[in-house]
Amino acid sequence: MAVHEPTPLERFLNGILPENPVYRQLLGLCPTLAVTAAMKPAMTMVGATAFVLICANLITSLIRHLLKPHLRILVFTLTIATFVTIADRTLAAFAYPMSKLLGPYVPLIIVNCMIISRCEVCSSKQGPKAALADAIGVSLGFLLALASVATVREILGNGSWFGIQLVPESFPTLILMILPPGAFLALGSLLGLATWLGQRRKARVSESEAGSA
Repeated sequence: MAVHEPTPLERFLNGILPENPVYRQLLGLCPTLAVTAAMKPAMTMVGATAFVLICANLITSLIRHLLKPHLRILVFTLTIATFVTIADRTLAAFAYPMSKLLGPYVPLIIVNCMIISRCEVCSSKQGPKAALADAIGVSLGFLLALASVATVREILGNGSWFGIQLVPESFPTLILMILPPGAFLALGSLLGLATWLGQRRKARVSESEAGSA
């Protein structure tokens, strides 16, 4: 019996919210915690990760018929490492201050389980169109996650957003939010909110189905 695979549109939409890599699957938490003290480094990390994810998904999909079961993880890792190196060297060449600020976190995209999981779940089984849609959807989901955490941390910790001062400098800020503990507080609070909203949505769906029965 053939297994039904999601369509490209389903792959795209699932990656944004239903299968959000951070808020639903709890993947990519290292960069989510490490680079979200402000929006600029967070968005730079999203851009680098999206580039690697899209390229790795497409290449894996194109060679999916050549993959051997016992070597597929190795192939995924080597493919991802190639594009991570391109992203890291490009960032160092054209945006050195940001590259220095992000430190080891761009090279660590190589071991980001979010990317490896998409190669395994989608691109090793479906064609380039579905793989591309999946990569773009997951990238947008990752963008949503990092942007939300970074927005909370930067506004509460610095009173700014993308470096633009939103509140008077004399206004008290929570310095804790731009420190490592603030990352856990922000992510934990947003995870709790996402879970609560998801449960409320399921409850409403169940009530509507019960009412129509």
